[in-house]
Amino acid sequence: MSLIIVFIIFWYASLFCQTFFQHRYSAHGAFKMSRRWEKVFFILTWITQGPSYLSPRTYAIMHRMHHAYTDTSLDPHSPSYSKNVFDMMWKTRKIYSNIFNGHLEIEPRFLNNLPDWRRFDKIAHSTISRLVWAIVYMLVFIWLVPNPWFWFLFPFALILGPLHGAIINWYAHKYGYNNFKLRNTAHNLMHVDILMLGKSYHNNHHQSPSSINFGRRWHEIDPGYLIIRFLAWAKIVKVNK
Repeated sequence: MSLIIVFIIFWYASLFCQTFFQHRYSAHGAFKMSRRWEKVFFILTWITQGPSYLSPRTYAIMHRMHHAYTDTSLDPHSPSYSKNVFDMMWKTRKIYSNIFNGHLEIEPRFLNNLPDWRRFDKIAHSTISRLVWAIVYMLVFIWLVPNPWFWFLFPFALILGPLHGAIINWYAHKYGYNNFKLRNTAHNLMHVDILMLGKSYHNNHHQSPSSINFGRRWHEIDPGYLIIRFLAWAKIVKVNK
């Protein structure tokens, strides 16, 4: 039972940093924060994502490309151009690596107002960092695992960052319902999204990418939005009008 609780903490901690810092802040600039707080969330993202750390700058560029090229051959992660979710994840990984390593020419429009801490990114993104975090996770599992069957959770713990993205980028472009008629396949995957902290309201998000609240209908509760409102009240972030 303890391992399940720890895995749930891993899940939501990693997911929070992705939807709050990498997605809504880095990619869309839905709110502002000071450079000091920005560095705090860089470090927090590294701690919570561990071996699957994603550079906020690279994530933002790739996500902006997704919005600009949705459902086309230039989309970094489109089910329309992949055989299955694993094929899509592999293609996304290659594009992500090319962006991070400077091997892909990026349009200037995707480079505005990006969080950029290159020195830290090199450390957090390094193979050594990923190996150290993987060993830490393994020790946690060795300590808490009640029986061998629970080791099936271990591979998922190592890839939580990409996994959260893949769930939305694959399934929310294939299944769900729509509140808005768009020129793409973005759907709202869940009617009440607690599992993905509001990220599964993907149709709503493609309609209003810079909105801090992904929910639109009364039942579409966005926990990410509530957290942002709390952080705004605490003067940690400033919401754009």
